[in-house]
Amino acid sequence: MQFSVAIRKYLTALEVEKASSQHTILAYAKALEQFQAFLEESFGSEPSIADIKEADIRPFLGWLHDKGLAKRSLRMKLAAVRSFFRFFLRSGELEHNPASLLVSPKIDKKLPSFLQQKEADNLWDVFDLSSARGRRDRALCELLYGSGLRVSEALQLNLSSIDVRSRTVRVLGKRSKERVVPVTQETIASIDAYVEMRGQLSPSSEEPALFIGDRGKRLSNISAYRIVKRALGPITEAQRKSPHILRHSFATHLLDNGADLSAVSDMLGHSSLSTTQVYTHVSVERLKEAYKKAHPRSEKGTR
Repeated sequence: MQFSVAIRKYLTALEVEKASSQHTILAYAKALEQFQAFLEESFGSEPSIADIKEADIRPFLGWLHDKGLAKRSLRMKLAAVRSFFRFFLRSGELEHNPASLLVSPKIDKKLPSFLQQKEADNLWDVFDLSSARGRRDRALCELLYGSGLRVSEALQLNLSSIDVRSRTVRVLGKRSKERVVPVTQETIASIDAYVEMRGQLSPSSEEPALFIGDRGKRLSNISAYRIVKRALGPITEAQRKSPHILRHSFATHLLDNGADLSAVSDMLGHSSLSTTQVYTHVSVERLKEAYKKAHPRSEKGTR
């Protein structure tokens, strides 16, 4: 079967049999058209699908890379090619999938954004503590930064969730995994100050939520995002001003000050240390930057 005929047959199956989205169909069609162009360039003519070997597919990724495609795009193109050959393997048109053993390019992990220590210190001056909303907003940010909670975890908390005596909070994380996380004295003080004025937000007597919105119900994720974004606006130039930047700052600042990686991982609720290790890379990069600026034998200081 010629390659162009096979593409049409495969795309029809995606649309009719698998009911794939138009976005997927268009993306896979584009990828396979590019693959056909590459093969015609390599073979000198349009090949049949049975003629294509693994060694013919591998250079396709380099061909795309030379055209400036990012690794994420390369992964999608390879996924389309794999799916294409898998379809004809299952239909009996092919005896093996020549793309089955190809490894997708690894996507470089972006280092998380975080606040500089001075920025974190300046954050607490932006809140209007004369209002219930201002006290709520500060208490929320204190908890996200002081205990490294995900915003969804913070918003699930009830008034009874904070154990003031032990200065801990019991959190229900991903996959319903429960953990106990320390709470700073500053966070407890901020929560106490907020709770004193919580009634001004008109919650019902049965509303157990710690953080409530302007309508007296549990604060929503969207509202929490806006609160944090508004608070971070004046104090940092970080592009993303989301609640997660406070969690990233919690982990980064702990590791900068010598905290044990395993302990930080437990507090964050990570299932493995490898997830937490991205913050060690942040700390190392900061160390390198400080070295370059200050050490007389660094690249900058060498004459």
